[in-house]
Amino acid sequence: MAGYINETKDFLSSLDGKGAWWTKRYSPGDEVPVSGIYRCVICKKEVTSNKKDPFPPQNHHQHASSAKIRWQLVIRADTDNEWKKGS
Repeated sequence: MAGYINETKDFLSSLDGKGAWWTKRYSPGDEVPVSGIYRCVICKKEVTSNKKDPFPPQNHHQHASSAKIRWQLVIRADTDNEWKKGS
């Protein structure tokens, strides 16, 4: 789980969450839509990924079951001052 300390909590902003990237789940190799921290919805492993890079490949980590890796955005990084444009 992504975390913060008291000294860094003011660096976080609550967003409206209207962007589809908040709820969409991504497969290994898909193009990252926005930079941030993504979590595997099956095992909860987290990765940081940069916009337009591919998500880690299927062999990045394995699950005990045959469940496929699916990434979901947890924390969005404002790398281009994009928040002025929306969520």
